[in-house]
Amino acid sequence: MEDLTQEEWAEQLANDDNAVVLDVRTDAEVAEGIIPNAVHIDFYLGDAFIDEIDKLDKNKNYYVYCRSGNRSGQACAIMEEMGFENAYNLEGGMLDWTGDVVEKN
Repeated sequence: MEDLTQEEWAEQLANDDNAVVLDVRTDAEVAEGIIPNAVHIDFYLGDAFIDEIDKLDKNKNYYVYCRSGNRSGQACAIMEEMGFENAYNLEGGMLDWTGDVVEKN
């Protein structure tokens, strides 16, 4: 797991054709806007969160974010324990995010 600043995260993501953006916020938080093309799995689902993460392709590179960077950091640690080699935490989360945000479909 690696913590990336907003700039590092955005730059690395833009140059990564094996990337998946993962939003681990609640439904209510996601309703306020989501980073384009992000996959949403609520961290607070507990075991269901683990089950959903387990379905993901471990060969992809995951760019994980939440509201502040705390839950996404925990999610990255869990993913690492589950065998994901590349999980990147967005420091500061959506509170500091200055990139694009869209309404969830």
